[in-house]
Amino acid sequence: MISTKKHIQQLASLLLSKGIDDIIISPGSRNGPLTHTFAGSGKFNCRNIVDERSAAYFALGLAQAKQKPVAIVCSSGTASLNYAPAVAEAFYLNMPLIVLTADRPDYWIDQAESQCIRQEGIYQNFTKSAFSLPLGETEKELWFAAREINECLNTAINGTPAPVHINIPLEEPLHDLLDEKLPTVKNITQPDVAAYLVDSELKQIAETVNKAQKILVLAGQQVPNPDLENRLIELVEKTGAVVLKEHISNLNHTTFCSSIDTIMAAIHDGQSEDFAPDLLISLGGQYVSKSLKQFLRKNHPSNHWHLSLSNEHFDTYQSLTKVINMQPSDFIEQLLPKVSSNNRTYFSRWKEKEQQVNQLRDDLIGRTQYCDLTVFDELRKAIPQNSVIHLGNSSPVRYALICDPVKNTRYFSNRGTSGIDGPLSTAVGFASESEKLNTIILGDLSFFYDSNALWNNYLKENLRVIVINNRGGNIFSLIKGPSDSPAFQEHFFTENKFKAEGIAKTFELDYFKAENQQELREVLKDFYSPKQQKPALLEIFTDAELNTKMFRELFKIVKQC
Repeated sequence: MISTKKHIQQLASLLLSKGIDDIIISPGSRNGPLTHTFAGSGKFNCRNIVDERSAAYFALGLAQAKQKPVAIVCSSGTASLNYAPAVAEAFYLNMPLIVLTADRPDYWIDQAESQCIRQEGIYQNFTKSAFSLPLGETEKELWFAAREINECLNTAINGTPAPVHINIPLEEPLHDLLDEKLPTVKNITQPDVAAYLVDSELKQIAETVNKAQKILVLAGQQVPNPDLENRLIELVEKTGAVVLKEHISNLNHTTFCSSIDTIMAAIHDGQSEDFAPDLLISLGGQYVSKSLKQFLRKNHPSNHWHLSLSNEHFDTYQSLTKVINMQPSDFIEQLLPKVSSNNRTYFSRWKEKEQQVNQLRDDLIGRTQYCDLTVFDELRKAIPQNSVIHLGNSSPVRYALICDPVKNTRYFSNRGTSGIDGPLSTAVGFASESEKLNTIILGDLSFFYDSNALWNNYLKENLRVIVINNRGGNIFSLIKGPSDSPAFQEHFFTENKFKAEGIAKTFELDYFKAENQQELREVLKDFYSPKQQKPALLEIFTDAELNTKMFRELFKIVKQC
């Protein structure tokens, strides 16, 4: 049984024609025609999540796991506003959410009608395309709507993926049904087209590469891409380029450099010229390291090329000279035959510095007291290889990037907007579709903020939640400024006296805890045991003051090398 609303019928048909069959529904009445059609047609994988904010982040994680668009469906009014944080995150992570919001007819907007707000264009800053379906169902209106839906859905997945929004005004009756199949609607396709450099441009680019003595490649956040990884290895071997990557870049080869923040701290003012590039090539999304950004803004390269399918003019380092509208792997593949071998002095300089700071880090961790730094080192050693790790924002992602990555493991994090509001929901959505073990590491404030992520029926036995409970927002102790304020304790650190055990029990997760190094080592064996066949939560208690002391001690030590 499907809705009698013809616009909804053809919307469902077009979604299917483009392979979009995952639907996350939040319950409501105004979106009844959508719910009836998606669930009643038997063609869609429908999931129900009550909290719209959590539902949208869940869809984001699901889209990451499947690497395809996921649709979210809500009722009218503030329900649609609750999607906004995840839509913004998806926009900056280049993930294609299809946002379907039910609405009242426009003649009721601003007329004191229930659940009525100005919904049209509410995500306009965070979507590639947005429009409202017409209310009428004449032949012309249906033709127009089908064309608009085709264009909107094609936009979501063509080029650089991103969210799109379709607002759907609906008149009563909302729940009339009929026993029919979905109609056949014309599917307008938009195939991907590969881009190549013309010979004259390729020659000029190759000449610049061959003249450069210090080539630095910044690989930002991205999904695993073996082809790109292989091309980057070839580029390093042939030119002596340095590739800087963080765990969320999902590049695993040992020829690349990580430990970025500690390396940056170890570069003295007198060494800046040795490490500053004359050619900078950036690709992918966000970089976590603030110190790297500051270093490159202070030491401008002569040339900065950004590789982007959507022509993004990312001038993050205030030195952008060229935007190249190509897949990074295609660009490097076309470039490699045209470049000559270069000396490896610059490469060796970076790798030697990386080895020095990593040794100092390991020495400190080996002799220090139990704190967040030692906790993340224990987690790194305990989390199984060939799994998936989701990193919460603020302290967790920074501690994780200080430590070596777990080998053969995929890393994800909501670094598009870097908020604390949806990492658990995103991880739950990802894990619901993944066959691998999924670990989410987040802080106590972030966990409590997003605890509704556990309020659904899609928690799988592969989910492991690790809450670092240092009883507040410890990130504000680590950065300059807030910790010196009289308002620090109440309004920055925001002391937390609660524990996660009750929430774990409420949502039927097995609960584990650790309050010292020995307990942590022992409990991690059970937490990651093959015998653990239920989703589980591990709460690790640490002392915020000691965390801050040892974090600052690490950077004090590496600055002396």
